[in-house]
Amino acid sequence: MSRSPFLDRQGAVASDTATGAPLHYGSPLAEQRALEDGRAVVDRSDLVVASIAGADRLSWVNSLSTQLLTGLEPEASTETLFLGPTGRIEHAARLVDDGERLWLILDAGDAEGLLAWLRSMVFMLRVEVEERRDLAVIGAFDGPAAAGIRPVGGSGTEVRWRDPWTTVAVGGHQYHQGEHPAAEYAAELVVVDAAEHARLAADSPVAGLLAWDALRIAAWRPEHGRDTDERSVPHELDWLRSAVHLTKGCYRGQETVAKVHNLGHPPRRLVFLDLDGSDGVLPAPGSDVVVVDEAGVRSVIGAVTSSALHHDAGPVALAVIKRSAPEGAPLVVAAEGLDLAAAQRVVVPATAGATADVPRLPRLGRRR
Repeated sequence: MSRSPFLDRQGAVASDTATGAPLHYGSPLAEQRALEDGRAVVDRSDLVVASIAGADRLSWVNSLSTQLLTGLEPEASTETLFLGPTGRIEHAARLVDDGERLWLILDAGDAEGLLAWLRSMVFMLRVEVEERRDLAVIGAFDGPAAAGIRPVGGSGTEVRWRDPWTTVAVGGHQYHQGEHPAAEYAAELVVVDAAEHARLAADSPVAGLLAWDALRIAAWRPEHGRDTDERSVPHELDWLRSAVHLTKGCYRGQETVAKVHNLGHPPRRLVFLDLDGSDGVLPAPGSDVVVVDEAGVRSVIGAVTSSALHHDAGPVALAVIKRSAPEGAPLVVAAEGLDLAAAQRVVVPATAGATADVPRLPRLGRRR
């Protein structure tokens, strides 16, 4: 898509993405409330749409990625990860099939690399990978605003991706113990054509990317490229709950997924941080997360990956820290020369993994 028509709305403040999807329209907190209540839409021109046509599309992507896709019903939403040989996350995709094509909604920074790799893996299969720059993505939460969006589709179906993060998917696993905030996270992404994109920009109540991100962070929802780096494995982000099927067939990186889940522990873990907002400072991604011991010794244990000002909770963040960091320890986040007090809520516990009951062999006596 070319320049977003949402930038023509009064008060629109552009983001630094290539398409300039608006960050907000002057009232980020009010926009959050409207979005959460299902009364506003968000321009997601920071996302790219692609489609895969052909009879082998589901079985082919199934063989390459972490999610079980064979038998995926039309309009059913899921997501998958593409891992490297050592199990590190390389790409992520939101998926919905319309009965004729498998639609992929991709982060703009990830799309080119993933689509190039997919095309290199086609060989003799009946699939056709196509990037759809003529289409756009609109975000909304379940409610009247989402219902009023007219998606593209085929054979009477709609390309409407409902975020599967709300529950643990079949074949998945949740490391978090206790109530999960994702139960209320009713986010949708809808693929639309240029005419519908322009109509929504002109007529709909709107919210910006800051509103979307704040609600995502509050639901502990990881996002590739924001909460991941070159070392990330799915277990660290509790991403087994929606993007990984633990008993499907082989795929690249499966050995690491199984080994960490059954026998080991992820080396790092995701935490949600309630931040002290007294100084009016919001830490940028990459800000150090620090633990201070009783002697006043400071140790950097990780970094902020996403942060936002939430309309109810105030300043919040997601961070990835060392697994060995004590779960109950008070933390600080170093930002703009200040130490911001941070209360951690455990998303992935330090004991995550090692679910298999492996019998220990008896010790053998020394041979005389």
